[in-house]
Amino acid sequence: MHRRVFLFGIALGLATWSLAAKAQQAGKVYRVGLIFTTSPVSEMAGPEPVNPAARVFVRSLRGLGYVEGQNLILERRSAEGRYERFGDIVAELVRLKADVIVTVGDSMARVAKAVTTTVPIVMAVSGDPVGAGVVRSLAQPGGNITGLTLFVGPEIAAKRLELLRDALPGVSRIVWFGSKEIKEWESPFGENLRRAARALGVTLLPVEYMPHQYTEAFTLISRARADALYVTEAAGAFADRALIVDFATRARLPSTFHFREAVELGGLMSYGVNFADVYRRAAGYVDKILKGANPGDLPVEQPTKFELVINLKTAKALGITVPQSLLLRADEVIQA
Repeated sequence: MHRRVFLFGIALGLATWSLAAKAQQAGKVYRVGLIFTTSPVSEMAGPEPVNPAARVFVRSLRGLGYVEGQNLILERRSAEGRYERFGDIVAELVRLKADVIVTVGDSMARVAKAVTTTVPIVMAVSGDPVGAGVVRSLAQPGGNITGLTLFVGPEIAAKRLELLRDALPGVSRIVWFGSKEIKEWESPFGENLRRAARALGVTLLPVEYMPHQYTEAFTLISRARADALYVTEAAGAFADRALIVDFATRARLPSTFHFREAVELGGLMSYGVNFADVYRRAAGYVDKILKGANPGDLPVEQPTKFELVINLKTAKALGITVPQSLLLRADEVIQA
């Protein structure tokens, strides 16, 4: 009889401890920092942000059970094109005792690593984190940083150029529109693209811009009398995609981008990863870390799928007949 009472007491105690632990976990409020490089904080705000990447991230966290005002404080920050602010922003989030900080780009991740080696960092987007010295390897990043990389080799830039030439068989002069801030033209991607251009028999005309500063660059493009516009994957081009698409439309320049969001606004075509999927997966990393995973043990993921999107409405407005063979290869064709 005493043994039964004893065992019942143990069982009751374990059940009580389990319920208490669950209640404690349920009562936990997590603080997550989300940093963008160029998009204004106003576009990151609210339960349904205007910025598509932020919107997907917030929705994905919500789907995983993290709701602002209940168990989540989402600290939204942006350098708004001033890369020298990265360190101050990360330091502020560390002082606020963020449980996880989400970054964009190798430069920001490298600064975050210099600021803190203890707060978990999730790279929503990175280029070459191993080459940048951010992680030890993709399979075993070590330290406090993990996440996602868009890096699959500089060949992706050449592929985008090839697809543009396929859409415009007669193209000969193409403006390469890239970020002066991160020196894209001198990067391995730029070098590979120049080799590809020579092989395809087209001339690249480099025009660079600083974040949110396009007046001079647009003037140079207008003077170049090019046949098409090739926009790189820099964060500034994503943040200001509407401005760039509007210029290309007024200049009647066929344009190619890395991200589909520009094509949805009226760009001609894009080839690259799906940014919405990238930020959905970044939210998954945050969830794993908040549940106790060590970021250094979570492999850095590379993209597995690239999508080709073509805006047929834009093509018609420009008087371009996109070859049927290319339309059949597209993942999506926008017609209205």
